[in-house]
Amino acid sequence: MRGALRDLLAAIHFAAAKHRDHRRKDPSASPYINHPIAVAEVLARIGGVTDLDVLRAAVLHDTLEDTETSPEELRDAFGPRVAALVAEVSDDKSLAKEERKRLQVEHARHASAGAKLVKLGDKICNVCDVTHEAPEGWNRARRLAYLDWSAEVVAGCRGVSPRLDRHFDDVVRRGRGQIESEGT
Repeated sequence: MRGALRDLLAAIHFAAAKHRDHRRKDPSASPYINHPIAVAEVLARIGGVTDLDVLRAAVLHDTLEDTETSPEELRDAFGPRVAALVAEVSDDKSLAKEERKRLQVEHARHASAGAKLVKLGDKICNVCDVTHEAPEGWNRARRLAYLDWSAEVVAGCRGVSPRLDRHFDDVVRRGRGQIESEGT
């Protein structure tokens, strides 16, 4: 267990260094690193995930698309499986936003079990954020559309963790209720 804890903390340290200047788009501009840590925490606490590579990939899941991290750097630091999982859940930022969204839905169906877990944790955390502290300028319609699109992505991940599936459904149901009750 000592080595596993050391390895997880190394991934957290790496992600924190890579995201050190990044902030979330929420009204309080919270530190970005809170998000990937929350994804790993949801996977462990709610999903019961103990696979160290999946938890490390969860912490690192935005490094390829949002920082200057290379796939080789991840592979050298964390091994080929972690690097592959992170690559699997990373968007190609050279594509238009709508194309990236479409591809997330498509890729989720064909992803590995580990990548599906990371994607589930990511969508759970993002839905909570959009519900409780949406990015500046996101109106009710945009927030509800995000929940709908997240459900499309998660449809391709279902079955890998029934506990995470149920939790996602609960988060979306509560989120939809809260957003709809806020009005326009």
